[in-house]
Amino acid sequence: MKETIEKFYNALDNLDAETMVSCYHDDVTFEDPAFGRLHGERAKNMWRMICKSQDGKHDNGFKAKCSQVTDHSAFVQAEYTFTKTGRQVQNKIHAIFEFKDGLIIKQTDHFDLHRWARQALGFSGAVLGWSGYFKKKLQQTTNRMLDKFEKHR
Repeated sequence: MKETIEKFYNALDNLDAETMVSCYHDDVTFEDPAFGRLHGERAKNMWRMICKSQDGKHDNGFKAKCSQVTDHSAFVQAEYTFTKTGRQVQNKIHAIFEFKDGLIIKQTDHFDLHRWARQALGFSGAVLGWSGYFKKKLQQTTNRMLDKFEKHR
């Protein structure tokens, strides 16, 4: 399981969405503060969208490094430019995994949404990033982006 987690994050560091999604079971559930809960192909498409949005930016500082990897968790430091604002983000994530048939069946990413919002959005993120309203609006926005990505895929 540890090898699968390392493969998954090495692929993310290389913006290789297809290797990432090959680590996922077809019935996977993914959850985090930014997207909420996604299932199956939609969870896989989220990674395809993220990798595509960063395409060409790897040389400009996109990084995803995992540490303290166990058979069921990892700590991840993701560094990237938030496309909408051009601001640099260093997101510290604690990822928890469950496996079925040797593949990831459930992934839950925990991170400080308020910290992320301050970095990604600046002042408005600092003011609103702690609120449930902000989280709901962010999830609506990210899911609309994912809807659009899936329509044009």
